[in-house]
This record gives sequence, C-alpha cells and structure tokens, in this order.
Amino acid sequence: MAERIAIIGAGVSGLTCGVVLAEHGYRTAIFAKDIGQQTTSSVAAAVWFPYHVEPAERVIPLALETYQVLLDLARFPESGVSMIESRQFLRTGEIEIPDWALPLGAQRLSSVETGLRPIQDRAQRGGYSLKSGFSLRVPLMDTTIYLDYLAARFLKAGGEINAHVDFKNLEDVDSKSDLVINCAGIGARELVGDHDLEPHRGQVAIVPRIESLSCAIVCDDEPLMYAIPRANDCVFGGTNEVSDNLTADPATTSRIVAECSRVLNIDEPRVLAERVGLRPFRRSGLRLEHDQLRDGRTAIHNYGHGGAGLTLSWGCAREVLELMRNLRVIN
Repeated sequence: MAERIAIIGAGVSGLTCGVVLAEHGYRTAIFAKDIGQQTTSSVAAAVWFPYHVEPAERVIPLALETYQVLLDLARFPESGVSMIESRQFLRTGEIEIPDWALPLGAQRLSSVETGLRPIQDRAQRGGYSLKSGFSLRVPLMDTTIYLDYLAARFLKAGGEINAHVDFKNLEDVDSKSDLVINCAGIGARELVGDHDLEPHRGQVAIVPRIESLSCAIVCDDEPLMYAIPRANDCVFGGTNEVSDNLTADPATTSRIVAECSRVLNIDEPRVLAERVGLRPFRRSGLRLEHDQLRDGRTAIHNYGHGGAGLTLSWGCAREVLELMRNLRVIN
C-alpha cells in the first residue's frame, strides 16, 4: 500500500478521488493551482448526464455507478445534491432516448407534457418550437455547495489541501509521495504533454432563481441552450467551442440569456455573474490508467472527462482505488 498519495487538481475529480482514498485510510494530499469556486468544476451546470465524453462503452458504466452514489447523497441536503427532472429537447427532428436511460425511467415527452408548449404562433413571432424531448430524473449537484461538501469530507477523513501550487510536470511532486494521481483536467495538456486534450469553452450566465422553473431544460441542437435551477439561483448556458479563452464575452452572455428566455417564454432576467470554464475533452477518450514517471514512481491518470466530470466522478474514483490495489500486486 502506498503510504503517501499526491493528487493533482482540486476540481470534482481530484476531490472525489481524495474522499475515496482518504476514507479508505490512505494518507492523501491534494495540490492545485485553483480550489473551490475558482475551479472549472464550479462553472459546470452539474446536472448528471454523460455529455461530450468518449468512448460510450467505457463511460456509461462509470456514469451509472456515479448516479447510484449521488442518489444516496441526495438524502443529505448538506451535500448540495438533489434529484431533479431533466428534460432533453431537440428543436428539430426526433430525439433518441439512449438505451442506458430507459432503466432509469426515461420517458418520451409529448408537446403538451413538455410544459414549454411549442405553440405555432409563437414560432411565427421568431421564437423556437421544441420538436421532441424526453424526461429523466437525475442528480443535480449545486456546485456552490457540493464542492465545499467534498472538500470538508476530505479534510475530515484526514486529507490535506494545498492551494496555489503550479507543477510543470508530475516529477515536480515531492518525492515523499509514493504515488501521484493526475486529476488536472485541461491542465494535463501541459502537465503531461497530452495534446489529445482540447479546451472546449463553456460560458454561462448566473441569473436569479426562476420560481416557475422546477426542472432542468436542455436543448442540445444549435444553439446549445440549458437552464438549470439551483437552490439560490439559476444557470443559463451555454457554449461548447474549441478555445482556451477564459474571459467572459458580453455578447455571448446576451445571446445565452436571450435564447434561454425565448425557450422558457419569460422576460429576460438580470445577470448576476458570468462564468467561463474549459471542458477537458480528449479526442482519444477518457484517460484512466496507470503510468510510470521518469523518476520511477507510479502515476494514475484520471482526466479527459469532457463535459461529464461530475457525472463520472465517483465511478472514476472507485476505479482509481482499484488500480492502486492492483498495482500493489503488480509491484
């Protein structure tokens, strides 16, 4: 058993790995440049859904495992996890319900059941009709609460969090750490020279809570649109473009708010905040495997989650733990 473990990254992947390992008795420390509400994870709308991540045969079992953990956490309000109806729509064409969603209770929505009512005369006024959709009850992680919950749980289990640490490569990690776990997200592109990683920029607008909105609304055809109600506010999105620009664009915010308001058929709300995050999309798929560093130490890579970091987090953390246990046999 590795006596000291260093985790790189304090987003949801790093924190969840930290919780799992610390609660299994490992001496675990997290090192990160940014923590808490400064991480990419904090920008996520954080509705459970295996979005924009490959390959499906690898990802779906991890997502379903995470679903079950989050379903249990939803019993505890302090976790920031709750169950919500998520409605997935297309403006044109017939939406397909994924095979994995059927056992979870996914149901096709009629135009009346949507509650958004794709009325013909509204479409003539320039609004968008919603052609087809399905609903599914899923976990919602309010990142303003959930990330702090994970950090507190990790610290309670004996973990340690070190902020403002910017490693240039994994070998820079203190040699006292026997094992290094790479949960650096888009940072892994430079940290380990993985140029399969692409920064897929997501911009959102935070608006006041909308009392009439009790479910998550997602339109996945262009332009990407989602409205996610949280405890104290609502997340309007979004974008998904290859870019590493972390500066919020006012014109994009205006477009997001206008589009969400048009689909929801409400007056445009005021914007409380604009946030930008970079989804760590990996062209060759999720990387979850062990590796050997130049100094002979072992590393485990856990990155490339695309738009599904929170959705895969507990499944990936469990697999990291299994990899560690297997390495004990290998070594």
